[in-house]
Amino acid sequence: MKKYIPNTITSCNLISGCIATCFAFLGQTEMALLWIVIGAVFDFFDGMSARLLNVSSPIGKELDSLAEDITFGVAPSTILYYELTVIDYPSFLESFREYLPFLAFIMAAFSALRLAKFNLDERQSLGFIGMPTPANALFWGSLVCGYSSIIERSSYSVLILLALMLFCCWLLVCEIPMFALKFKHWGIHEKGNIVKYGFIAFSACVLAIGQIAGIAAVIVAYVIVSIILDITARKA
Repeated sequence: MKKYIPNTITSCNLISGCIATCFAFLGQTEMALLWIVIGAVFDFFDGMSARLLNVSSPIGKELDSLAEDITFGVAPSTILYYELTVIDYPSFLESFREYLPFLAFIMAAFSALRLAKFNLDERQSLGFIGMPTPANALFWGSLVCGYSSIIERSSYSVLILLALMLFCCWLLVCEIPMFALKFKHWGIHEKGNIVKYGFIAFSACVLAIGQIAGIAAVIVAYVIVSIILDITARKA
């Protein structure tokens, strides 16, 4: 029976993504974000259980990508879709209000492309090339939930959101290395561990102060730190 445990956990991730998507369509964005977080927890434990039980399989790998695209691709796209349906539009875009929200689902397509690349890219065993889909999903969920009052204050927010969405789509598939919070050894002086421990401590402080809104700030910091590390490594 143990060989079915990882796939069962992965399926729970997929179900969490479906529930998050339903809440997003209903405009309950905080509940949608909660179920994205629950899905992320399942996503963390499915791979761990497969390694611990030594039951990794090609089917599990494919199922994991399908589940991630629902939870970390479709669900955040739906959160953005909903926000684009309720915010004010500038007068010159008002006639496009019925159609522009659907552009949010471009992000789901790029999430799928990013996951497909990840499955084939052997460089991403200890880190990532491009922004991981869970980070992107948590960013959009927390952005809409934590900053909705600011977003809805300006009629030009629709242009900012769409531009930011396209930028995130690029980050998902770009060739920028981004560090992963994976530890081969726990010693603080091991290569890369100082950055990881420092980022964890920084994230804990930001989340304690900013709560939901702090998640978006943590993801932005994650991308910036990754870019700085990449530039430093190239110069070295």
